[in-house]
Amino acid sequence: MARHAALLFAFASLLSAQTPLENKGQPMRVVYECTAADILAAGLSCSEQDPCPVYVELENVEAVGGKIFVTGNLHTPMATLYSILLESDDGGSTWTEPHPRIHSSGLDQIQFVDFQNGWISGANLQGAPRDPFLLITNDGGKTWRVRPIFEETRVAAIERFWFDSPTNGAIVIDARLDNGKREEYRSHDGGETWDAQQSSTGRAVKEKPPAWRLRTDAATHSYVIERSENSRWQKTASFLVNIALCKE
Repeated sequence: MARHAALLFAFASLLSAQTPLENKGQPMRVVYECTAADILAAGLSCSEQDPCPVYVELENVEAVGGKIFVTGNLHTPMATLYSILLESDDGGSTWTEPHPRIHSSGLDQIQFVDFQNGWISGANLQGAPRDPFLLITNDGGKTWRVRPIFEETRVAAIERFWFDSPTNGAIVIDARLDNGKREEYRSHDGGETWDAQQSSTGRAVKEKPPAWRLRTDAATHSYVIERSENSRWQKTASFLVNIALCKE
């Protein structure tokens, strides 16, 4: 598993934005500069005359301990380029990336069980989803580490996961393209390792009214992050969908 984790880190982009994005009331543009290596790795055919647009796709938003986290990916119409994790610790005024972008991958579900311990689901999205993993933090999102679910490569994705304490959790894997099944695993060490379950635990995930949401805004071609306040949704920040062009 250590070898597999090292491979994931090796593909992490070193080009993620170091300068915070400032929210000035208009949709922010995530920093991305397409390189020849990106074009080659994604198998793209992008020319000066016919460039490939690059889009941000945001998946989920969660807030804990005064911080806001947003997950997603950067992609062209033909390929996923990188994962992206955005964070704000000042109510949405500025945004940084607390973890390097991971090549060909996307991030999705977020859960925190307290102010320190949190998890984010992810997978390699090059072709069919494969090699599912978790990002794990034990310091409130200051640092994150990659933990693959499986030691070997597999065509599979995390359908959902949940933790009811910093150590105990479960995960449902969609492996239908691999073996036609859904699989459930349990962890007793905070997601570091997983044990297959012979039968489902049948645990229902408790649903609660969301305090935050993501929505798309056609007028500004952006994703809007909103917070529920006094039974009304209030805009916190927004990010442009179209952020760059890839061309040789």
